[in-house]
Amino acid sequence: MIWLTEKIEFPPYDLTTDDGIIALGGDLSEERLIYAYKNGIFPWFSEGDPIVWYCPHERMVLFTDEIKISKSMKRIIKKNDFTITENKAFEEVIYNCKNINRSDGFGTWITDDMAQAYINLHKKGIAKSIEVWQNNKLVGGLYGLEINTVFCGESMFSKVSNASKLAFIHLAKNKNYTLIDCQIYNEHLASLGAREIDRNDFLKAL
Repeated sequence: MIWLTEKIEFPPYDLTTDDGIIALGGDLSEERLIYAYKNGIFPWFSEGDPIVWYCPHERMVLFTDEIKISKSMKRIIKKNDFTITENKAFEEVIYNCKNINRSDGFGTWITDDMAQAYINLHKKGIAKSIEVWQNNKLVGGLYGLEINTVFCGESMFSKVSNASKLAFIHLAKNKNYTLIDCQIYNEHLASLGAREIDRNDFLKAL
């Protein structure tokens, strides 16, 4: 494993492990995070562990013109029971993504330091959120980073059925992104049209 120094750089892609790990350590500074995402690299680790940086060999992505909206979701959208906003409650979204109970167990990987790092990026206009409201209550949403015409998704949450799907569909249909980076395979996102592509193809798109 290659440990990062204070210098803002990462090892060559061909040194990535089979698990997709490219480096360890470093920090979550704004400069390093922006540099990482621009190069297809993202952090994913647990509280108390060193920072682990990933660049998987296969990347889960959605080309926004390939979004799949089921008949049932079209009915939900048409019913208009939800209000969708952008960048109105970023800190609430990341708090819910961090703390909501998940069947997949992926809710706890957002450490306090990570949450603060993305809040700082949001204040710079780089990290964005989509919020879904019902009866004036936040019931779903997602957040991630905007890199040119690519949205690098980080996490989403849902307190009522289909709320996170509504946020994802809104992101794909109502913004000018050509690609949404979903990082690793997820059945939930696959049902919406996301698929795995080779890392090199992802890096070219990025």
